[in-house]
Amino acid sequence: MLSMAYVGMDVHQDTTRIAVYPAQGKVPLDACTLPTEETALVKYLSRWASRYQLQCYYEASSGGYVVYRWLDRAGIACQVIAPSKTPRAPGERVKTDTRDASMLAVQGRTGALAVVAAPTPEQEAVRALVRCREARQRDLQVARQRVLKFLGVRGLRFTQTKHWTQAHRRWLHRVTFTGPDAWTWQDYLTDVDYREQRVTEATRQVELLAQTPPYQALVGALCCFRGISTLTAMILIAETLDFHRFGEAPAYMHYLGLTCAEYSSGSRQCRGQITKTGNGRCRRALVEAAWHARFAPAVGERLRARQVGQPAAIIAHAWKAQKRLHATFWRVSQGGKETRRAAVACARELAGFVWAAAQML
Repeated sequence: MLSMAYVGMDVHQDTTRIAVYPAQGKVPLDACTLPTEETALVKYLSRWASRYQLQCYYEASSGGYVVYRWLDRAGIACQVIAPSKTPRAPGERVKTDTRDASMLAVQGRTGALAVVAAPTPEQEAVRALVRCREARQRDLQVARQRVLKFLGVRGLRFTQTKHWTQAHRRWLHRVTFTGPDAWTWQDYLTDVDYREQRVTEATRQVELLAQTPPYQALVGALCCFRGISTLTAMILIAETLDFHRFGEAPAYMHYLGLTCAEYSSGSRQCRGQITKTGNGRCRRALVEAAWHARFAPAVGERLRARQVGQPAAIIAHAWKAQKRLHATFWRVSQGGKETRRAAVACARELAGFVWAAAQML
């Protein structure tokens, strides 16, 4: 059997700093800088793979999982590391590419690094589509806010109903301006119409994808929960990748950053706000869904339609979640906490119910 060697890589867009360490010892076997290209990296690491059993590490960044896939195709073991969870000494004030690469190799050797689940190209494409729809929705919100601000500084406000209802839209199209404002106003309205069309099309693409076999069963199960529609379910699935990689519900809650920070020592116990260290998109989606817990448990027409054809165990589990979350929301609210804190508490419990539902399939 070949002895182990650990490779730390500080990956940048143009270059990659590499440090190779043996299974024991503080002196590296080699260190070099290579261009961030598949041919150069695979050729260099393949030479070491013929002499050692390699384990490579590099931190996740805006470069994505390209390097991971290069090495995976070459049969070289590689793990993508979560930068926020990489241990760093409090007094450390020197940061260089060489030190970062060496640190990854040494800490990977001791098992101190937190590994990020790397998606397959297909999973990454689904995640990109879901995120594209969210980006289009944010763009639409900006365009709508621009219209309201344009009217506001000119003393025009609509107070009959909420904004962006049919009545509000009819009122917008009756508003006219003269001079340069006329062109600006029409451009703003046209921009809103265009962005609404893009959101509609992106939503349609996500919903079509949700009906395909890899996602249909899990989307149907998650939609049995009140507050979780097809779009919310696809966000949870695309960002989580695989619910089964979490051994228990608290692990999934921690991954989403919904657990409380704690600074306790001895007899002193101090808990703070949620950590927010996990996936922000899933956390936001669950908090929005958790606001439905303020209403009494009930199965409306839309929820009943989503539950048609779903397993009885999933429907019973979703009903249990409704009653549990409603009790939690009002217990926290009436205990003197703000309602938004109650919604976050419900989101944490909802994450556990979602994890359990995924385990039933």
